[in-house]
Amino acid sequence: MAACSWKGVLGLWVLASTLEVCGPAAAKPAPVAPEAKAFRLGSLQLFALRDADNVVANDAMTFGVGHSPAEVAAVLRKAGAPDGQITLSVDALLVRAPGRVMLFDTGLGPGAHGVLIGSLAKAGVAPADVTDIFITHSHGDHVGGLRGPTGAPAFPQAIVHMSAREWTFMQSQPQNAALVRAISAQVKTFEPGGELAPGVTAVALYGHTPGHVGYRIASGDARLLDMGDVAHSSIVSLAEPEWAVEYDTDAVAGRRTREATLAQLARTHELVFGPHMPFPGVGHVVASGGAYAWRPALPRPVAPSGD
Repeated sequence: MAACSWKGVLGLWVLASTLEVCGPAAAKPAPVAPEAKAFRLGSLQLFALRDADNVVANDAMTFGVGHSPAEVAAVLRKAGAPDGQITLSVDALLVRAPGRVMLFDTGLGPGAHGVLIGSLAKAGVAPADVTDIFITHSHGDHVGGLRGPTGAPAFPQAIVHMSAREWTFMQSQPQNAALVRAISAQVKTFEPGGELAPGVTAVALYGHTPGHVGYRIASGDARLLDMGDVAHSSIVSLAEPEWAVEYDTDAVAGRRTREATLAQLARTHELVFGPHMPFPGVGHVVASGGAYAWRPALPRPVAPSGD
């Protein structure tokens, strides 16, 4: 196994068909069945798309950095979850709008057992139908699905929207070289704050990576924020938002963004999509015991096995 950094690749990266797992608390992808959960936002049809699960050991080297596994375990037990591991969903969001089929992030990719293409099929969408892809950030569990099994672009007709900062960061990481070459002709960069497509606005949420963004989707009075990786664990990240997360490129900026965003979401009650919240990942952040908790807005298809 090649030497590598959690911060560079979020513990998982696909090189051709080889899965490279990095770090002492490396996440282990757990295959899941394809699934598409439909819901509406105003006049828009949306689908939460399942890609995989990631299972992280509770050794306080990923979640609760600087704290003990016992402290993390106490938080998990209080929520009724197993205390030896933290399970994260890996999901994407699909939005159908007039003249557009928009995909928000692309999961791990087929080389890492991602099933996003199968989930898209359950939503009635073929890869060639996707017109726009909006990337929150360039970690492998969000951009791995941009390439298909042969290494060619998985969504050949799509514009790949990415913040200018994040595209620069992505190109600077050696492990991204093959993916950068594959998608360069499709990438369109932007500065956060403007509308990128009708009803889609990018929101700067820097810290997890240098150019990490969220996307606010609006239809009439209805709003939803795809918060990307502001929070990973539906339990630990919300109950202890000040705790450092090894995934964050900048721990201080990541904490500040996490605390500010969670406070705002709890105050506004805005609907949220969290790519790592328990599938289907659609819900609300609510105030709870001096911190926050996750309240699902859609039913889970199966009983939780971890976080």
